[in-house]
Amino acid sequence: MKGIQYITDDEGKKSAVVIDLKTYGEQLEDFLDGLEAEQRLNEPGEEYKTVMDRIIQSKKGNG
Repeated sequence: MKGIQYITDDEGKKSAVVIDLKTYGEQLEDFLDGLEAEQRLNEPGEEYKTVMDRIIQSKKGNG
């Protein structure tokens, strides 16, 4: 595939990939965002108001 190169180990098995960011940068970013979201599925959530209150309080402390 143009813009994608595979790196192989001594046995010829694919072990890594080099992706041309000019060609696939946006798609790669979307892919990585999806992986991160999947990894965070089981993290505990926070209420919107709790988060906003914490942000507002931190800005008051820096002002």
